[in-house]
Amino acid sequence: MADHQEASVTLPSAPASVPAARRHVGRVLAEWGMPDGADAADRALLIVSELATNAVQHTRGQSPDFTVRLRLERDERLFLGVSDSHHRMPRRLPAAVQQDNGRGLTIIRTLTAESGGRLAVVPHRHGGKTVWVVLPWLANDGP
Repeated sequence: MADHQEASVTLPSAPASVPAARRHVGRVLAEWGMPDGADAADRALLIVSELATNAVQHTRGQSPDFTVRLRLERDERLFLGVSDSHHRMPRRLPAAVQQDNGRGLTIIRTLTAESGGRLAVVPHRHGGKTVWVVLPWLANDGP
C-alpha cells in the first residue's frame, strides 16, 4: 500500500447531502478494506453524518457547500474531515438547548473518544474551518 490514500467529495449545503456524504464515505471505506457492518465503519459513518449535518445546519446558508475528506495513513489512522466556509466555530451548547438540538458535537466527541481517536477544529486562514476526527484504522473490527 502507498504511504497514504485520500478521497474527497464536495456537496451542496442541503439536507439531502448528508446521506450522500455518508454513502460516499461508506464506499471509500469499503474500497480501502473496511468491511461493511464493521463496528469501526458504523462509528465512522455516524461521525460523518453528524459532521455533515452540522455543516448544513450551523452554517445557516452562509456556506454554499461543504467538503468531506478522508485520508488513510499506512493502515494505521483514518482522518475524517468536514470543511465549510462559514466563519463560526463549533461550540458546546448548554444542556437545556441540547435536549432538542445541538447534540451532534457531543455525539462526535463521545464516539471519537470511545474509539481511541481525537477531534480537532482547524480554522482556515480566509474563513471557514475543518472539523477533523482521527480514528485508529480498525478494518478487521467485526460487526
